[in-house]
Amino acid sequence: MTGPIRILTVDDHHLIRAGVSSFLATEPGLEVIAEATNGEEALEKYRAVRPDLVLMDLSMPVMDGLAATRAILAEFPDARIVVLTTYAGDEDIHRALDAGAMGYVVKDMLATEVLKVIRSVMAGRRGIPPTIAATLAEHTPRIALTPREVEVVALIAEGLTNAEIGARIGRTEETVKVHVKNILQKLGVKDRTEAVTQAVRRGFVRLR
Repeated sequence: MTGPIRILTVDDHHLIRAGVSSFLATEPGLEVIAEATNGEEALEKYRAVRPDLVLMDLSMPVMDGLAATRAILAEFPDARIVVLTTYAGDEDIHRALDAGAMGYVVKDMLATEVLKVIRSVMAGRRGIPPTIAATLAEHTPRIALTPREVEVVALIAEGLTNAEIGARIGRTEETVKVHVKNILQKLGVKDRTEAVTQAVRRGFVRLR
């Protein structure tokens, strides 16, 4: 490339955006040309400035990072998007890569790792730091929960009984028991409490 790598940062927290922009400004060859506070704004900014790379948070109001990644790539298939987030669960990573992100970085990683990912993605390669690759390898082959199972484990996290979950989702208590059994088996845990802990750690559900 001739000229600096032009970057759009997307995060709903002002201090984080400011910190990322400040850090990138110290690195020769990088330039933050625009910022966005949510996914919808990110799409608008992308259309306006056509950055070389997007640093995308996952959890944001209005439109989250996954939806924004899909929307940008649907309109601009050559867009390079790197997820920069606090979430390090294997399911979070899978969902981001499935959405089309070329790289995945956790916010507490060293600056050198972030720069390596940016350079790798700009060279047309995946940007997957060793710790992220290790997380994916730990849960290979991927055994995902179904949407219904995700819904059930989220309701377990709210403290609902099987009968209450059945009433909420319009299924019998026996059907819910089958879902719970499958969830425990897939997550490799022994009880409901462990299931919630594991589901949160891996990124299947978020605690409100």
